[in-house]
Amino acid sequence: MADEVYVGRAGPDAALDRGWLLGHFKDPGDPRHSEAVEIKWGVHPPGDTRAAWVRGEERTALLVLISGRFRMEFPGRAVTLAEQGEYVVWGKGVDHSWYAEEASVVLTVRWPSVPGYRVPAPGPGGELGDGTLEP
Repeated sequence: MADEVYVGRAGPDAALDRGWLLGHFKDPGDPRHSEAVEIKWGVHPPGDTRAAWVRGEERTALLVLISGRFRMEFPGRAVTLAEQGEYVVWGKGVDHSWYAEEASVVLTVRWPSVPGYRVPAPGPGGELGDGTLEP
């Protein structure tokens, strides 16, 4: 039974895997492994932005503001979340990006959990580099 239960803390656990707490990218056998859903505890400094837009989205997502001020960008529309508990939901086929207007913490839930939406990790000097991918 102990292997089927995981107890953690979102902040420290998220820091180990670029914010992701649960999804297909966790090791099989880990209670946090899921093909059905992904959950991210996103901690963003002011001015933090997504390195590239997500195009051709195949998942549905929910993003909830825990603290701060966070802007979601969609083609032709931006949504700013400014009060704790405000959220936005978008579906399959909706391109998107984001920007932290203030230091922000957001909880993102996406489903299903599928590979292929990683942004190349920054290379030396901050440029998008070697093709190493992140969840």
